[in-house]
Amino acid sequence: MVYLDRVANEIKHVGFYNMLYDDIKKFLQKENPTLQEIKEALEKKPEFLQEYKQLNVEYNISNIHLKNIDLEKVDNLCKEKAKKINENLDILRSIEKYTLEFEKSSFLVILFSVEFFVLFSVQYFIVLLSLKEYQWYIYGFFALSIMLAWYFAKKEKAKYERENRRFEKIYSETKKLLNELEKNGCLNKSELVITECEDHI
Repeated sequence: MVYLDRVANEIKHVGFYNMLYDDIKKFLQKENPTLQEIKEALEKKPEFLQEYKQLNVEYNISNIHLKNIDLEKVDNLCKEKAKKINENLDILRSIEKYTLEFEKSSFLVILFSVEFFVLFSVQYFIVLLSLKEYQWYIYGFFALSIMLAWYFAKKEKAKYERENRRFEKIYSETKKLLNELEKNGCLNKSELVITECEDHI
């Protein structure tokens, strides 16, 4: 559900993707590639498209380039499937952050920040407040915080993996339903495409 024409256009014209654009230019060995050449690079080297998606998810920009179906304009025979597609699209947008690599997630950044603060506090209490007689208790508290951080990181990583699998399953189901409805003449996918991102305008 990623619209490659939009992807190519954004990579070429939106400064947010400059580093990715530079990589594509190096790959193509061209200083000013056309949109078609960028699209071909995205197809030849899927890592470029993955990097585009990754950047978007990191900054809360959706990679679901489809708007919900206007149910009023859909034939009654197709309405149930169209409604299911809309529900799926809403779910996909809500769990899209779990497609991000866990190692690059904001959760880990927050966790490491908290641990750094705890470490700083430990040093502060022992050295600046002269609480050396309690240092083993304080270090014990720090060790406990590390164990808790490890536990929560492991739990969150499992959630990322679970939600990622769920995302892939719903994504495939939605694509299949869209193809069925288009084949049956219930809708035209091209009319649902979101051709530009308001966050970039």
